[in-house]
Amino acid sequence: MVKPVIVNLTVNGEPVSRAVEPRLTLADFLRDDLGLKGTHVGCEHGVCGACTLRLDGVAVRGCLTLAVQCEGAAVETIEGVTERGVLKDLQDEFVARNALQCGFCTPGMLISAGELLERNPLPSREEIREQLSGNYCRCTGYQSIVDAVETTARKRSGQNT
Repeated sequence: MVKPVIVNLTVNGEPVSRAVEPRLTLADFLRDDLGLKGTHVGCEHGVCGACTLRLDGVAVRGCLTLAVQCEGAAVETIEGVTERGVLKDLQDEFVARNALQCGFCTPGMLISAGELLERNPLPSREEIREQLSGNYCRCTGYQSIVDAVETTARKRSGQNT
């Protein structure tokens, strides 16, 4: 039997302290222990991007990160980002452009796109595609997702679309 480890972290601005098994992924911890279902688990190999979240301000794969690695860290999920409203314009553009269909990839896409727009407020379509290349979508064909990110960037910078 593996002895649980106490992990102390902040999730969406709230302090959390839990006993976890050392091999528990951050994605499973968030979903199963904290009930934050927006972090999706797809491939469990870090390839699909459905589990993308922010760890100390950087987008990471929740399926490749162990909960015990997050001792003292700040984790932000799509629920936290949504609650803070920092991606509301991007979320609205996803809806307007039909850049989401089944919604499984959407949280990871939004986190990844949000990170890009923080780093580069007016990225080219090529830069958007590069940033989102680690996020798989089986429904939209990506064009509408790229359009939504580009439109959001232009609106934020005051350019007409």
